[in-house]
Order: sequence, then C-alpha cells, then structure tokens
Amino acid sequence: MSQMLLGIAPEWVPTLDNFVAGRNAELLAALRQAAAGDPAVRAVYLWGEQGSGKSHLMQAMAAQAADARYAERAVPESASVVAVDDVEALDDTAQVALFELYNRMREQGGLLLVSGSRAPAHLALRDDLRTRLGWGLVYQLHALSDEEKAEALRQHAGARGFGLPQEVSQYLLRHGRRDLPSLLRVLDALDEHCLRLKRAASVPLLKEVMAGKG
Repeated sequence: MSQMLLGIAPEWVPTLDNFVAGRNAELLAALRQAAAGDPAVRAVYLWGEQGSGKSHLMQAMAAQAADARYAERAVPESASVVAVDDVEALDDTAQVALFELYNRMREQGGLLLVSGSRAPAHLALRDDLRTRLGWGLVYQLHALSDEEKAEALRQHAGARGFGLPQEVSQYLLRHGRRDLPSLLRVLDALDEHCLRLKRAASVPLLKEVMAGKG
C-alpha cells in the first residue's frame, strides 16, 4: 500500500529482460547475441501483427546501446545501433535513405534493426530495399497466448510497483482488447486510478477504468 500512499508510479521501460518471449525464445536469444556485439549479426528484420512486441524489442535494443538511434516511420542518422520501426510507412525518399543506410552499415559495421507487419518478400517497398531486408536475420514474432499475456501483465504491474490479483488480469483478458499494448495501457490507467483513490487493484476499479470513469 505504500506505493499508493506515495502516489508515485515508476516509469516502465521496455527491456529484453521484461519481454515475455512465449514462442519467440529463439528470436530473443538472437537479439541478446546481437546486443553482446556479435559481429556476425549486422541486420535483423522483425515482422508480425500489431501488438506482437516489435516496438518493445526495437526500443529495448536501442536503449541498451551507448550509441543508438530509434525512429518510428522514419530513418534516423547512422549510429552503432539503428532501429527503424514500421518500415512500411516510409515514403520513397525515406526508402532510399534506408537502402543507403543499410549498405553503409554493412560496410562500416553496426547493427540495423527494422520492423514491419509482413515478411520482406511481401512488403510494398522498393525491390532493392526489400531484397536487402531479407539478407540478414528474419524473424516472425508470434502472438502470446492468454497465459503468456497474463504473465506479461503481472510483470508490467510489478515494474510499476503494484500487485495484480489474478481475477483482475483474467477480467481484463476476457473483456479488454486482445493486443498486448492496449492491455498494458488499460493496466497503466488502472494503476493511476488506484493511486488517486489510494485503493488496491480490483475488478470493480478495473470496470470503472474500462467504462471511462477512472
């Protein structure tokens, strides 16, 4: 209860450690290897449906590197680690910039991470860029099961400093949106609601948040 009395919610930061892997254990191991500086890993392309965890992993990889840049729907300047999220949103100019960045980093070193909703061969991008994205490691992110989502919710609540009763997570999974980012946003709103009321998380309070009363 001290967490609620203080009214302080610690900032939650995506990391490789707080990513619930589920069926993505091989991918997580490859990213840890890349983060450790394996020179054999120069480019990684991640694809999967919305809410599968692509942005979490991209931000986590950029956050733990000393010289890194992360951009969503844009191409940042070169760095030792560059993460380009949602490649399909890039316009023609940005696609050229990413193609040139890929070639430059391939020659000079560094790690380039790119994400999209489809496998490289099915992207609506320039042919030369689409080919480059398929050269490196390519991993599909598989959606979590309900049990794995419950574990992700529990970890997220723990990182924010509050306990999440099982009945609360079960209600959220039954009645909330299916993608994990939406579930986490509701959980954050529940935490803030509990802090304001100085009460522990419960299904009635979750219902208030989901009804827009929190």
